[in-house]
Amino acid sequence: MSHRHGFRGIPHSFARRNREEQSQSSPSQRGMAHNRRPPGLRGKEIGLYYRNKNRERQKETSMLKFSHEVQQRIEAILNKSKSFYDSFSHENSNLGHDKYHKIHDIQFKRKFLNIVYGDMQENIAKAMNLTSKLQRNSNLDKILQDEYKEKQSQNDYQNMLAFRSKLPAYKKKSEILQLIEDNQVVVISGETGCGKTTQVAQFILDDELETGNGSITRIVCTQPRRISAISVAERVAAERAEKLGKSVGYQIRLEKISSREQGSILFCTTGILLQFMKIDPALKSFSHVILDEIHERTTESDFVITLLKQVIPKRTDLKVLLMSATLNAESFSKYYNNCPMLHIPGFTFPVKEFYLEDILSLLDHKFPEPPPEPTGYRKHLKRYKEQQHKKEEFLDVIQPYVRQLIAEKKHDIRVIQQLRNPLSEDLSLILIEKLVRYICNTKDPGAILIFLPGMMDISNLCKMMLGPDYPSDKYIIYPLHSRMPTVDQKLIFREPPRGVRKIIIATSIAETSITIEDVVYVIDSGRTKFGKFDVEKNIQTLEPEWVSLANAKQRRGRAGRVKSGECYHMYTKAREMTFAQYPLPEMLRTRLEEVILQIKILQLGKVKQFLATVMDPPDLKAIHLSLNLLETLNALDEHENLTPLGYHLAHLPLDPRTGKMILWGALFSCAEPIFAIAASLTFKDAFYCPLGKEEIANSKKLELSMEQFSDHVALAEALRRYEATRQRGNARQFCRDYFLSFNTLKLLSEMKTQFAQYLCEMKFLDSENPSDKNANINSDNIALIKAIVCAGLYPNVAVVRKITKNGPIAWTPEDGSVRIHPSSVNSKVPSFPSQYLTYFTKQRSTAIFLHDTTCISVPMLLFAGQNMSIRRERGYYVINTLNFSENIICESNTAEMIQELQRALNSLLEYKITNPAMVSWSTFEGDLLNAIIQLVSQTNQEMGFDNMRENASLDEDSTDEY
Repeated sequence: MSHRHGFRGIPHSFARRNREEQSQSSPSQRGMAHNRRPPGLRGKEIGLYYRNKNRERQKETSMLKFSHEVQQRIEAILNKSKSFYDSFSHENSNLGHDKYHKIHDIQFKRKFLNIVYGDMQENIAKAMNLTSKLQRNSNLDKILQDEYKEKQSQNDYQNMLAFRSKLPAYKKKSEILQLIEDNQVVVISGETGCGKTTQVAQFILDDELETGNGSITRIVCTQPRRISAISVAERVAAERAEKLGKSVGYQIRLEKISSREQGSILFCTTGILLQFMKIDPALKSFSHVILDEIHERTTESDFVITLLKQVIPKRTDLKVLLMSATLNAESFSKYYNNCPMLHIPGFTFPVKEFYLEDILSLLDHKFPEPPPEPTGYRKHLKRYKEQQHKKEEFLDVIQPYVRQLIAEKKHDIRVIQQLRNPLSEDLSLILIEKLVRYICNTKDPGAILIFLPGMMDISNLCKMMLGPDYPSDKYIIYPLHSRMPTVDQKLIFREPPRGVRKIIIATSIAETSITIEDVVYVIDSGRTKFGKFDVEKNIQTLEPEWVSLANAKQRRGRAGRVKSGECYHMYTKAREMTFAQYPLPEMLRTRLEEVILQIKILQLGKVKQFLATVMDPPDLKAIHLSLNLLETLNALDEHENLTPLGYHLAHLPLDPRTGKMILWGALFSCAEPIFAIAASLTFKDAFYCPLGKEEIANSKKLELSMEQFSDHVALAEALRRYEATRQRGNARQFCRDYFLSFNTLKLLSEMKTQFAQYLCEMKFLDSENPSDKNANINSDNIALIKAIVCAGLYPNVAVVRKITKNGPIAWTPEDGSVRIHPSSVNSKVPSFPSQYLTYFTKQRSTAIFLHDTTCISVPMLLFAGQNMSIRRERGYYVINTLNFSENIICESNTAEMIQELQRALNSLLEYKITNPAMVSWSTFEGDLLNAIIQLVSQTNQEMGFDNMRENASLDEDSTDEY
């Protein structure tokens, strides 16, 4: 690496210093000697010689040092705290048989040991002996029965009943009720619009009220999304001619309107039902459990389905209904010992389908010519081999189909030639735009819904449709993406003025999450971006891939809501025959840390054994990777038991890394900014990027990062300013100016309060108010905030190796070269104050991208890394960071001080985790943490390190092909 990198650490195999020359020469002579190269060097050898000489010079300037005053102060604090923590570590050592003897807090110890040594089956058995809230009460039965009879005579109820009776589900009412009465578990499948979500729970409740069983009836119905739980509850309450909070309620994270406890329906997210099961493992508070939309195969729904198999043998009176789209209902029935199924027909109009061969017959379009075959060594490169494999797979699919089309004489030779082109399967926005114009010019009125894989595709197609062919008085175009809000989302659902064609360009969010009633024409690119976890490479991926048959069916169904429709598939009928039947269950394509912590907190035994019982067990290697990470985080011990830290993390509604972050935020008294960052990483950040305003939006985000080279600081600052402007009454204007979602920020603000409530309950905070003064003593210390972010995300650290005109290129031990995502504030910076970056999300799409990054200094890295090795090498002490080739050089007293400081910090953290309490800042605890704060606040420049400079170049021997 060239000396122009500035601060960069010292490579592991640094060149030997010429001590003899240094001791015998004057400074000027040494400078001349440095510039003189040995004779006989040629070409590359000259460059390597000077590179090694530059490395040699860097050893003298890149030494990790602290001022004498700082070193003395830290050593004094360490001596003061050592006596206490030594006694803490060794006290009761004669109780070695008691693994948890260090836990002094009796209440916490009891709760913790109950979890560690508990058993789900025993818990269910104990719960069965407890008195149920659903006790028979004849007086209440009569009251609820009379109330229901009176309701039936009300005009509002009668009007709603007239609408309900037209739904396909209503025609199956008696059949559904009989099936539930005769069986403990039932699977009900139905097409979109059949009414199963709103009607089935009402059928059960009405029947129980009418027969005088209201006091022993409480139905819980889960939904996979927050918005679904609220909107369905509101709709059902309206159909019952009453307000929420009577016989219908909902509960989601941070928000609820409770229904009465007997004779009622509660709609909630699947995660909330899991929370109920922690407190009430036998679900004694409910008579019926309805799991809706289970075909989506979320991790939480699969988890609950597995848990219920353990509950129902003990709760023989509990009725379980699994409700699914028609996609894969049989697999759920099979999982529950071939329980009975009932199908409700849909309520859609016929949809005519067209495939790529039909579209090419309608339009004059020619795909680009494929590139020539590589020759020589290039044909052996990995990327060319992958291209060749892709081409062979394409030919295997298309050639038999082309022969069939020729025999049938359905299409002319022009179409056949285009189908033979391998590039015909690439996403062609040009062809899609031609098809839109064709529909607009030749077809009847009706909205067009276009499915594309990702945000960039939507943005590019929107730009193509800004020209004179789409005047605003005849066309209204809406992009629809989870990260790209429109001016007003509700406008998408309204019919446009007469003579105006509505065009919606969306991702797969429009498949099931929303229903746009006036869509008549669907253009299906056949592609989707599906988040997956690549077990072999230990990385999350988000790459375009073919949809499943189930996805394609859902997309087609969007076209037949109000009248007969048309669906244009941008792939051949032959390609469709290769599609998978269903999308991959979420549990098979995500990391499993949160699932494992839930398994432990629910006392379900060994992880691998429990996960072997789910419908589609995840890969053993994925389980192993997640267990390793949790052990690295000290959330699990070597025997797979929860540690005290793991106990706390499992109780937080967070990814374990962000959970660790907010615990440290509480201990170091910088709650508000850390809570804001954790909420944004866990839920979603509030930034959005409107079409055509990308540069302005990026500049606003850069402003919020306050020149800290940190997306995480920008997240915290956005929420801080939102809360300040909300108090002044102009938060909405602030959000518009900075391209922030008001609703997302509102939710993030509420999540901060929820975190404070959790931590107060755990005794890490004294107040449930995240803005409490005692919880924010150090909230203005940005260096500390960045250090805590790094500590939470460790070992997610990358090294910036090169800055190019297209942005920085970084390096991680697992992946080699990685890019910084364009949405990051660090994607275009010309120089960094340090070469180290910490990140939360690393994802492979068109390349491997770090999505959110913070530039961290060496002291921050030393603070975050719990297991860094220090060794002696050629008269120096070398601190090794992760698996990087870069090392940090220091003198012996500095190395000893860092080791002692880490030991003291670990002892303090262990003590606080096992004996939860606020830090006492007026004691040695405060002194020790202040020493840490002083350490991480040292900048690289203060310690003699330069910054990463513009146009820095890679070392010749560390270049990775990108």
